[in-house]
Amino acid sequence: MGIVRSACRASVVALVCLVVLGCSSALALADGLGPARFYASPAGQGSFCSVRQPCSLTAAQQAVRGVDPARRGGATVVLAGGTYDLSQPLRFTAADSGSPGHPVVWEAAPGAHPVLSGATRVTGWSPVSGSSGVWQAPVPAGSATRQLYVNGAEAPVAQATPTQLGFAGGWTGSSTGYDISSDPAAVQFFSSLTPAQLTQVEFVYPGGKDPLTGGNGPWTQDECRIASYSNGQITMDQPCWQNVTGRLTFADATGQLPNMSTSFMPSVIENAQALLHPGQWFLDAATDTLFFDGPQSMSGLDVELPHLGSLLVGAGSLADPVHNLTFSGLQFSYATWNEPSSPAGFADVQSNLTMTLPGGNQGMCTFSTPAGTCPWGALTQPAVNVGFSGSDHITLAGDRFVDLGGAGLGFEYGDHHDTVTHSLFDHIASTAILLGCTYDPTPTIAADAEGIIQNCSLDPSVAANDSIGDNEILRHTTVSDNVIEHIGTDYPSASGITLLFSQHTRITHNDIFDVPYTGITAGVIQGHVDDQTHSQNAVNINGWNTISDNLIHDYMQVLQDGGAIYVEGHQAQYVYNSDGTVNEQATLAQGLDAAGNVTYNSGGPTFALYDDAGSEYVNWQNNISFQLNWDNTILFGVLPGNFGGQGGCDPTGPFGLEGNYATAAFEQYVQFCLPAGVTIQTFASDNTTIPNSPGPGDLPASAIDGAGVPAEIADRLLPAGQAFYESPESSSTAAIPNAVLIGGERLSHSSRIEFGGQPATHVRVLSPGFVIATVPAGANSSELTIGGPA
Repeated sequence: MGIVRSACRASVVALVCLVVLGCSSALALADGLGPARFYASPAGQGSFCSVRQPCSLTAAQQAVRGVDPARRGGATVVLAGGTYDLSQPLRFTAADSGSPGHPVVWEAAPGAHPVLSGATRVTGWSPVSGSSGVWQAPVPAGSATRQLYVNGAEAPVAQATPTQLGFAGGWTGSSTGYDISSDPAAVQFFSSLTPAQLTQVEFVYPGGKDPLTGGNGPWTQDECRIASYSNGQITMDQPCWQNVTGRLTFADATGQLPNMSTSFMPSVIENAQALLHPGQWFLDAATDTLFFDGPQSMSGLDVELPHLGSLLVGAGSLADPVHNLTFSGLQFSYATWNEPSSPAGFADVQSNLTMTLPGGNQGMCTFSTPAGTCPWGALTQPAVNVGFSGSDHITLAGDRFVDLGGAGLGFEYGDHHDTVTHSLFDHIASTAILLGCTYDPTPTIAADAEGIIQNCSLDPSVAANDSIGDNEILRHTTVSDNVIEHIGTDYPSASGITLLFSQHTRITHNDIFDVPYTGITAGVIQGHVDDQTHSQNAVNINGWNTISDNLIHDYMQVLQDGGAIYVEGHQAQYVYNSDGTVNEQATLAQGLDAAGNVTYNSGGPTFALYDDAGSEYVNWQNNISFQLNWDNTILFGVLPGNFGGQGGCDPTGPFGLEGNYATAAFEQYVQFCLPAGVTIQTFASDNTTIPNSPGPGDLPASAIDGAGVPAEIADRLLPAGQAFYESPESSSTAAIPNAVLIGGERLSHSSRIEFGGQPATHVRVLSPGFVIATVPAGANSSELTIGGPA
């Protein structure tokens, strides 16, 4: 505190500054001793923002704004540990910016763990009369959420299957809903609910493995609410019902988006008090009462009810961006995303992109009959709980995005040179990281400008006067050295990272695992009207993007027809020869580079490296894919044997394919998808087929070593090491005898690796994701355990 005291008595100028900004600002402005430092704490008050008298987050933000912009660069807000209960999102504009090379930094105090929370802690519990274990508590008026967190874990909303409810089935559908009059148990259940309770009930429709037997495809899961019920007739919310059952088909399509049969029954019925089971919750919106079927006592339980959809928003304009900000060591938790509870529901198309407008034709442009609106594929994307638009040089380093109800983090609309690194994304309802916007595949088209501002900017009022063009393109985003796990917990069509339209994006050295669908998707939905016979129906600005050296495993754990890395649409800007034809080699050189990625443990039949609808100009180099785990499912009439390490349906090509290792054949393009006589051009060389369960020596150690987060990052972001893959034991005469290859997370020389309780006799660490361990004599190699430090 000696520095602060000297600042406070430095001069009359310092005293004036003290009145307005506090001692730390006086220090920075009067004594010139360096960049200003401000201190915040969960219980902070006033405007001093000093070590001894910390302030709130909003007061700290005002203090930073009070520093002369010419001297603001390098200013720091230091957050003490604890939970910061936000009443509204933290909003950053150009007025909060630093300067080039000298960002304004918001960071955790040394050793502290600050949590920015969008929830209200629920107290005042009392038992519900006549029940066993059901509790009730008042919540703030108007509370709305799709998540509840109990002791840091998401609790499921009240739900049951039709079978659990004794429903007989046989529902018949129409353009408005269901006739359930032939199902007495269903009639009794819905008749027992009040009109207000009925409007909260939600039906869940998983796509299933075969799109011909129900749902909107095996890559989807829809959710629609009831509008009303009367005399055996359920009327469903619109436009959700139409957007699930009445989608218009493409006139010039290469990848269909199937409709769900109107008579397809939901697999799960949610969100009614009558459905409560142990561990579940229900929020009665009519009475502002939360019900929880919990333990015998609620004492000691931390119950968090999210009330915010956004925790932090950085929104600038193209002319005046929010810039040079760093957020380090912070945790973002307990936010929701309430749009799926609206009449639009969750009409899933792919990768959590949904239809929300009436008509069943959202963004299908003039390539469908009747015509839709452009730009192509202008679907609604999930809301981000932390997001930036109109930004430049934003850095998030060493942060945690945990227990979130929307997409974790997003960048879009003219964001440039932003970085996400050394961060953890865990237990997120939607995708972890969303890059780009569905409305801006071609921002240079003047007619699209207003739609881009309204749908891509996080604050359209700030961007209202922007002149849209190449300046709106998402450029030079880096996502590196992050861990992404347990995402898509509520909306399983989520991908770990979704990349829409951008240039010079780098997604590198990330660990992505335990995901319900695709690991990384690029260009999703944008290529569905392109193939070799009409390759330029839906162009975009993509080019020079990189997906490299990522470790992706245990993907496709719930849904089907995705991949470890899944690509659609144009991935390069064309380079032309003097005669006007496309120079394929030169164009390929500036396309999507997918190199050095290691993928394993697919949850079902798929292509690990998936070139799907309209995909073109992708370089697959030095990737490793194994454990595709075929389960003899026939998907789209295709046998598992026709799936491979690389391939797809309706691609355009050409593709580069060099130096890859996979457990199945390459260039597996599904023939019934392709126009007659079309052959996909591939520049292929030095690709190797490996066993589906490769052992020591089957994979190049140099390639394995380069994939995923470095050891020091894994040690900080992950708990004790765990195994996800183990190869068969090698023979005693093999090059590496009596050994197994182990794939996992946070593996190191300090990991205790045992077989049947006996320590491995030798451990060779290839990377934090792979080790080779020698099985001791007489031990059973299948009895593998990974423990803490040996």
